[in-house]
Amino acid sequence: MVDATLTAANDDTAVDEKKNSIVTFNLPEQVMPNMWLTDYDSLYYNEGDGYWEPPVDRHLLANLPRRNAQHGGIVQSRANMAASRFKSGGMSAQQVNAAFLNLVQFGDVALLKIRNGFRQVVRLFPLPSYRTRVSDDGGAVVLERDNQVKRYKAKDIIWVRQYDPVQQVYGCADYLGGLQAALLGEDATLFRRKYFINGAHMGFIMYATDPNLDPNVEKDLQEKIQNSKGVGNFKSLFVNIPNGKEKGLQIIPVGNFESKDEFGNVKTVSSQDVFNAHRFPPGLGGMVPTNTAGFGDPEKYDAVYFKSETKPLINNVADAVARDVEVGGKLRLMFDLG
Repeated sequence: MVDATLTAANDDTAVDEKKNSIVTFNLPEQVMPNMWLTDYDSLYYNEGDGYWEPPVDRHLLANLPRRNAQHGGIVQSRANMAASRFKSGGMSAQQVNAAFLNLVQFGDVALLKIRNGFRQVVRLFPLPSYRTRVSDDGGAVVLERDNQVKRYKAKDIIWVRQYDPVQQVYGCADYLGGLQAALLGEDATLFRRKYFINGAHMGFIMYATDPNLDPNVEKDLQEKIQNSKGVGNFKSLFVNIPNGKEKGLQIIPVGNFESKDEFGNVKTVSSQDVFNAHRFPPGLGGMVPTNTAGFGDPEKYDAVYFKSETKPLINNVADAVARDVEVGGKLRLMFDLG
């Protein structure tokens, strides 16, 4: 009998163990497990296709302006500031703007020399940096659809690069220090959108221990909770448990988005880092001032920014074109640098 009693107790314990469950959490996720974003020491030469692979993923650099409002606006604004000074030369105003946008966004741009039937250079054309690669002879390879490529010899290309101390095959975008901040701003925005889409009010655990809870009521509660997803579906719940115990039904909040997630602070800090990475004045970039004094005179900021940032960018492009022996006269790019 004693053995039978012990066996029954063990069976009950086994049943209880089956009813209980343990929630486990994964280890913290590494932000850059392979340091693939900005950490590089040398470049890889693609023997099969005959060009050097870029040091930083160009697909990421191409999509980043659409993923972060501050970064996208500043990149376009920097290109516009430089292109607005254009006066005349071997490209149209639209092509000059495209050249500066490629240079700012990717760190380099290849200018193709267009020739007439006598092999004379008659104009310049900016190749899209997203698909342009450096060939082994210093020329350009443009990636096209269906694994096709268009090759240009070195004599037909004028490369303009933002200097990279690690390698000199490609240029280096000067805002890479703010790359993680731009992605953080995107992550915070997406998290908030998912929070509301999935039902912001359902951030809790309903914990029931009262044996008097009617099974039909319990099933009804489960259905209401499961069907409460979506914006605008917040509904209050009324539960009546006759002769119920105190705290037999409890609501345990999982988290409060407004007070604990610090969405506003994350967005503010990440946008400030993006501005710092571009060295862009907040008064010119649309940042809302947090102090009563504001950001001062925007015209003064614009003058200082032009002298320290925009003018060197323009000189970089104009000098590269002027140093080419085949480009002269009216084809040289002229800017208003006053």
